[in-house]
Amino acid sequence: MNKACIFLLFFLIPFLPKAQKVISISVDGTINPASASYIQRGIRKAEQANAECLIIYLNTPGGLLKSTRVIVASILESKVPVVVYVYPGGAHAGSAGVFITMAAHIAVMAPATNIGAAHPVSQGGNMDSTMNEKATNDAAAFIRTIAEKRHRNANWAEQAVRRSASITGDIAVRDSVVDMIAINTKHLLSKINGRIIELSSGQATIETSNAAEEVLEMSITEKLLNIISDPNFAYILMMLGFYGLLFELYNPGAIFPGIVGVIALVLGLYALHTLPLNYAGLALIIFGIILLILEIKIISHGLLTIGGVLCLILGSMMLIREDPAFPLLKISLGVVITTVGLSVLFFMFIIGAGIRAQKARPVTGIEGFIGEMGIVLTTINPLGTVRVHGEIWEAESLRGQIDVGQQIRVVAMNHFRVTVEPV
Repeated sequence: MNKACIFLLFFLIPFLPKAQKVISISVDGTINPASASYIQRGIRKAEQANAECLIIYLNTPGGLLKSTRVIVASILESKVPVVVYVYPGGAHAGSAGVFITMAAHIAVMAPATNIGAAHPVSQGGNMDSTMNEKATNDAAAFIRTIAEKRHRNANWAEQAVRRSASITGDIAVRDSVVDMIAINTKHLLSKINGRIIELSSGQATIETSNAAEEVLEMSITEKLLNIISDPNFAYILMMLGFYGLLFELYNPGAIFPGIVGVIALVLGLYALHTLPLNYAGLALIIFGIILLILEIKIISHGLLTIGGVLCLILGSMMLIREDPAFPLLKISLGVVITTVGLSVLFFMFIIGAGIRAQKARPVTGIEGFIGEMGIVLTTINPLGTVRVHGEIWEAESLRGQIDVGQQIRVVAMNHFRVTVEPV
């Protein structure tokens, strides 16, 4: 009996329904190296788990061109279907989000969402016409290639780049920009069930009638990179790193500011490395800091301070290089003004106090004794005795006789004899 059951079970295994699973990730914010790494990890996870598909919940105003190209390439080469779902209501697939949505095997939008506005505009609004035309043509060719690959409305995709076209979900479905509208994840899974998808490895049929959703969260490293990839945060970390190191240099032995400074500077520079960094802006910031240090040491009647503040402001505004295709990332003017103001206070008070302490006359030991006042106890001609700080010392006159009761100043000390002069 047992053998018959085992044989029957072995015979029926190929006909039993397989467990259905979908992997989901959420990208809510700018497109940067962290989100690119997260999406790539999601695709690998879906492939390893033999998932029916990967669902990317997307809500982004845009991001970096380099990261966008990495994401698009990963989706196009994915061995599992990738569903990009612009979700929840009120979400937006803007700029880089348009490219990612168009690259999906299945593009879905929730009600009350919109997609579009991918026209390249410079951060400072000063990109010349030739560069603007090159950037626009490159972005238009890129998105048209993606749309044609996915058999979507390539004309609208090009208009989203050239004229910042933006549409709602209903119109996007009508104009073949996306595939469908879904109210929620359950509704989405029911609508994509049975769809045949063309993958790089061949055709695949999505079976999600009873699929279980497995949520893949960002790793700690990706979360950290996502936070510091914000230009404002990266800028603050870099400046904090500079100040920590300077505080340690002018106040040796403090230790804590030096440790914090090194960590902040490394994280800040790493974050800026992932962004389109303008080295001219970085050079201006460093030069501005040097000018503020010189102001403490050199009397310039405020000219060095003014120059330093101007260099810090200009360098901060120039720090993130213009990315013609995706100009979203830049440092807030409010953050720049606040940081520069705190920088001036930092140098004028904290660093200034450290430098003054280094220049101050020693107050202990032999060096601290030089310059002290005293009274002559016995006539000095050329030797005698004096009282300094309540102590009696053998003294030698620097010039001529000094009478009893006269006030003297210590000018040197040789062994236990002081050299004095009359005041």
